[in-house]
Amino acid sequence: MSAILNHRSIRKYKTTPIEESLLNDILYAGTRASTTGNMQVYSIIVTQDQSVKDQLAPCHFNQPMVKQAPVVLTFCADFNRFNKWCNQRDAVPGYDNFLSFFTAAIDALLVAQNVCIAAEEEGLGICYLGTTTYTADKIIDILKLPKGVVPVTTVVLGYPDETPGLTDRLPVPAVLHREVYQDYSEGDIDQIYAAKEALPLTQKLIEENKKETLAQIFTDNRYTKKDNVAFSKVLLKVLHDQGFMNNEM
Repeated sequence: MSAILNHRSIRKYKTTPIEESLLNDILYAGTRASTTGNMQVYSIIVTQDQSVKDQLAPCHFNQPMVKQAPVVLTFCADFNRFNKWCNQRDAVPGYDNFLSFFTAAIDALLVAQNVCIAAEEEGLGICYLGTTTYTADKIIDILKLPKGVVPVTTVVLGYPDETPGLTDRLPVPAVLHREVYQDYSEGDIDQIYAAKEALPLTQKLIEENKKETLAQIFTDNRYTKKDNVAFSKVLLKVLHDQGFMNNEM
């Protein structure tokens, strides 16, 4: 439990390489994750070559850790392998639809989290990169992903060169519902977000961004409607091009 409870995103890494045997153990731990129907419809692209990391960096908004971390892992929803197996065994696959992508994406994310937990237990640092789905089309080209394969998340991995504080989290009751969903009243919302809004860091962010509330930083600066729509269009086109948008019987 200690690794999970002490999780922190690491954005600065030492140049120390990860031993191959350790990396293999961590990746094996990833493959022991739960998977839909025991199909394992995911793939992990391990990038250690500096030239490939340099190509990937712009896809992740040139965050320095992409080039700095010794290992970059791209987790992909992957029905390509499973479809080929079905075809070679006289079975007709029907996995060219959005549900199948969603199934494979869940598999990939479960594996990614297993990898991260295993890595942190070994003293390594990790950081998820949410930029993967924003530029999935470019990542597909760089990593030469065939039809049926879509990148869903990226994790940088290495020995930490920083020890940041733990990031705040909402209290457990904020995300927990007993038996059925209990919708939030205005009072509930005020109570749930009170501690986060009162943090000194929050006040600093509000001042730096010239906003009135923390929520405005999310809606106006970090995750705007304009960006969300633009990135959604990219991802939907990727899903179409990679063969996951068949809506016909």
